[in-house]
Amino acid sequence: MSETMRESPSIITAVAVNRAGTIAVRATEHAVPVDLRISQGELRYGGARLAQQILALSSKAAIEAGVRHRVELEETGVPAAILDRLGLATRDELADVDATEDQSLPSSWMRSI
Repeated sequence: MSETMRESPSIITAVAVNRAGTIAVRATEHAVPVDLRISQGELRYGGARLAQQILALSSKAAIEAGVRHRVELEETGVPAAILDRLGLATRDELADVDATEDQSLPSSWMRSI
């Protein structure tokens, strides 16, 4: 075995949580979930809804992880043009995701009778 072993790069992850705080997904910048927390109550809504939420949260976590990776590389001096070619998410893209999520909230929880 070689005396000099190369250190493998760390995997950058981020966590996204649904509004109720009942589902949390830690995912890589490639949207691969590496940890999943689901409250028991979420199971009553069925598998299809749960799967949709897990996929959506994985995507959101991936964008945040991509932003973290971009920032890490920027700090080491990698030019923005290269970061763009790598397809790493930007802070603006993360803000857009957050804004879209806020727009999907109902204006009122009350319904007409």
